[in-house]
Amino acid sequence: MSVSYRQPGVVLTDRRFTVPLDHDDPSGETIELYAREVVARDKAGQDLPWLLYLQGGPGFGANRFVGKPAWLGRALEDYRVLLLDQRGTGHSTPANRQTLPLRGGPAEQAAYLTRFRADSIVRDCEAIRPEVTGGAPWTVLGQSFGGFCTVAYLSTAPEGLDTALITGGLPSLDAHADDVYRAAYPRIERKVAAHYARYPQDVERARRIADHLLTHEVVLPNGYRFTVEAFQSLGIMLGGSEGSHKLHFLLEDAFVRTPGGHELSDAFQEQAQGLLSYAGHPLYALVHEAIYGQDARPTAWSAERVRAEFPRFDAAKTLAGDEPLLFTGETIHPWMFDCDPALRPLRETAELLAERTDWTPLYDPARLAANEVPVAAAVYHDDMYVDTAHSLGTARAIRGLRTWVTDEFEHDGVRAGGPRVLDRLLALARDEV
Repeated sequence: MSVSYRQPGVVLTDRRFTVPLDHDDPSGETIELYAREVVARDKAGQDLPWLLYLQGGPGFGANRFVGKPAWLGRALEDYRVLLLDQRGTGHSTPANRQTLPLRGGPAEQAAYLTRFRADSIVRDCEAIRPEVTGGAPWTVLGQSFGGFCTVAYLSTAPEGLDTALITGGLPSLDAHADDVYRAAYPRIERKVAAHYARYPQDVERARRIADHLLTHEVVLPNGYRFTVEAFQSLGIMLGGSEGSHKLHFLLEDAFVRTPGGHELSDAFQEQAQGLLSYAGHPLYALVHEAIYGQDARPTAWSAERVRAEFPRFDAAKTLAGDEPLLFTGETIHPWMFDCDPALRPLRETAELLAERTDWTPLYDPARLAANEVPVAAAVYHDDMYVDTAHSLGTARAIRGLRTWVTDEFEHDGVRAGGPRVLDRLLALARDEV
């Protein structure tokens, strides 16, 4: 039963759907999807076209908006919006350390998680579309990984799409995970250099924290083993519009003087554990590299292996000299499954996914080359999370796709830029500019 309620300026309706776990076995096991319908209060009774929002990730539920902030207000001028919690996330049937043991052991868990990539998400969308729209195609807005899903949608079920809008989410059609991370580490290093140029006092602060973690065993209040590599991974913040400032504020009061000497403060540790823990989005860690699997080659902890090709990221070597410590970015490493209590029980499951050699293709280059769906994509000039060159290569491979390449925003431009970003993409897709 759907439940509707109100927030400032909007009417919200909770929607729940049942879909097959494996769409190739429609009479088999099912899972539940949750989505939140949003419509402007003054248009609640109107027959409006639908916009489906696909969140970034993988592993994150859709944004929990209050009212109509960011891009949502602009979307509600023209559409009813469906904020989908992709399978395994948010209020949809969960996949985490508490629920995955219901599948059986690590082998059964890993096999289950192969159904949580873009191909299954697209088939979920097509399964629920007739119930939501009455069969009419809808507009899809895909942010980051949601854009990856949108390209998969264009590859497999373009008949379900009226328009496709992508923000920071044009994937390479054929890159292996190694190619993705080989391109990523130099971008990450540029973002770190830009951070230190803005906040030069953070060079010494970061080195001091890293040195402390190399010489002390620190366990955060939630049981997270806080290693120097974990500290470096906080650089993931540098890909967002406010990330550099947030990292600076985190570093500025890291230590407190105690009877036993200087220690990492409780306040710093509390903030760090909130940023490091995957308790709220374990799928991000579990299937992150699997989103790049498309052939018989295993991903095999690609980010960890490729990092070895960039020795400047080695904290111990950095601290032996006088270079600034380099943070890392959107990378998943096997040590995370040792450090994080939310991931520790899933270490063997993650290993099996990393070893897998039967990944199926997610994109259809021939179909994309013949695309007839209006598509517009925002490509951020030096996006830390998604390689610009890879994105532009894919843009050229999708017939009719129009790009807006900008250095005005970071990867979260659809949030930071709000209505202006969505307005620009809609105008491009409608051939109004």
